[in-house]
Amino acid sequence: MPGAPNRPPESAPAPAPPPVDELERKVLRRLGPSRIALKLDLWKGAPSKDLLEPYGRAEALFASGDHRGADSALDQLSVRFAEPRWPTMPEPFRRLRVSIPAPMPPHYDPENALPAAEREAKKLRRDAELQLALAKASVEWARAHGMPVDDLEPRVRAAAEALAGAGPSDGFWGEIDPCWTGLRERVPAPTTVPPAARPVG
Repeated sequence: MPGAPNRPPESAPAPAPPPVDELERKVLRRLGPSRIALKLDLWKGAPSKDLLEPYGRAEALFASGDHRGADSALDQLSVRFAEPRWPTMPEPFRRLRVSIPAPMPPHYDPENALPAAEREAKKLRRDAELQLALAKASVEWARAHGMPVDDLEPRVRAAAEALAGAGPSDGFWGEIDPCWTGLRERVPAPTTVPPAARPVG
């Protein structure tokens, strides 16, 4: 009955969750392992500025919210990684390299004959397997260099279990993405100046 004293107040609808920016996630999944790749011992603490410049642009663009620009800068870094003048990176970081292949007809790729959905599923599975391998190697590198990763190691194990079970599902990415966020917070950005040569104070 309208106006009854015992009528419960109408509750406001819950606010909608913010939209997920898939490109932001994609860039994060590239920035994290790229940061570790540029901190590997093979660079002797000081990667070339030719590698650091596209990486630095990617970080700055990502911080400003320009995820498309950051993705483009990471493409440039991936091509740089493939140049023969650099030391060969160990697996799985080697797979961050992207060389520019010679043009070839589409029928040279056997996956072109697959239905689009199956082709996309195969690509997503490969991307997830690479992300898992990179996360494992990155967490191991951080632990070997004295950084706290006790909270990240269980996430890597959970991601491996999720991938073996449901495949590259939301549960898998929900474990992988915090690993990259955590590592980027703990691992200093790479620089052209070796740590021992930096001025104190």
